[in-house]
Amino acid sequence: MSDRSKKKKGHAEPESVPSAELEVLACLWQRGRATARSIREAMTPYRPMSHGAMCTLLRRLEEKGLVCRTEEKVGKAFVYRAAGTPEKTFGELLREMRRRIFGGSGVTLVASLFESAPPNAEELEELEQLLSNLRRQRSKRGENDGSDG
Repeated sequence: MSDRSKKKKGHAEPESVPSAELEVLACLWQRGRATARSIREAMTPYRPMSHGAMCTLLRRLEEKGLVCRTEEKVGKAFVYRAAGTPEKTFGELLREMRRRIFGGSGVTLVASLFESAPPNAEELEELEQLLSNLRRQRSKRGENDGSDG
């Protein structure tokens, strides 16, 4: 039995999703549904590739359970959609990156992100709201916030 046939359908290990595949997924999350041609055309400005290469990426993503072909067709072309939400996929990738690259430290990961691309004023407000919401959730669960000791 090959490694591919042993893979659990619908689950891809984070390190098994190369950047080109992530870019295809991002395109599908933005568009909802698309043909290989329309994905390739959308990605041409930053990742030009042949139609055959795009079909190969879509087939790999399908094998990993990250992309589905819909029953509808546009002419003879299949229509594809992302199988999961971006949040689930990003969460898995970030957990793995946090563990492997940042030694498990979420603070180091976020600090590195902000050093490479500092947030603007609007983003800072959103981040402050996010932190406030996280603190509120922790206090509702009765978790110690680390400030008393």
